Amino acid sequence: MSITLKPAHRQLNKEIIVQDLQGISLSSYYCKMSKIRIVTDLLPRPFLGLLLFFLPLFSFKNAGSGPGKWILTKQCTLKVNGKTNVNKFSCVIPEYAQADTLMFYRGNKDEPLKITGGMVLDIQNFDCKNAMMTNDLRKTLKAKVHPKIKIRFLNLSRYPEPSIKENTIKGTVTIELAGTVKRFDVDYKYIMNGDNELRLIGTKQVNFSDFNIEPPRKLGGMIKTNNELNVEFILNLKTLN
Repeated sequence: MSITLKPAHRQLNKEIIVQDLQGISLSSYYCKMSKIRIVTDLLPRPFLGLLLFFLPLFSFKNAGSGPGKWILTKQCTLKVNGKTNVNKFSCVIPEYAQADTLMFYRGNKDEPLKITGGMVLDIQNFDCKNAMMTNDLRKTLKAKVHPKIKIRFLNLSRYPEPSIKENTIKGTVTIELAGTVKRFDVDYKYIMNGDNELRLIGTKQVNFSDFNIEPPRKLGGMIKTNNELNVEFILNLKTLN
């Protein structure tokens, strides 16, 4: 049995398809396509060609206006806290000298926030408030061979809510140290400082052994450094509109 569409029916089907495509997201694109496939089979070939040409415009209409940008300011810091069998130590890189940019990609409200970009820090900038301890840390981290620590930010569990001044979120980073790259989940506290400024305080416990580093010893092994290090980095971010 064959079906012949009258001109009025064809026009009606064209209007239905165009209305059906407007404002859809990429995730619902394939669902929509399956629903209108029968209708498009009944359309004249010239109109079907135009439909396929303009379809991406409709599909991505509400996909977003592009990535957002955060600028890392000079107030960013990195701190490592550790212990020996006789005392504690804390070493810090007090200021991040570069104004690097992080790109973030917002999806739906509850989706993870994808991030590209990171920080590159000089190990020589560590200060332990004790010259001998500072030199020991630099040597332990193989600063002469691998002088940089590289932190790459991969994602946040969600976009920090501007209406909430302080809250906690999670994220993922990679840390490159002494020639070894490791991926870590990080706990963050965020503080909103106005509409365009954000402070992220990330904390994570790592081990010297994660990076194939042997914890330092002194005095013939009498003073031993624990394998664990508590890493804290503070990011001061400025949003670019």
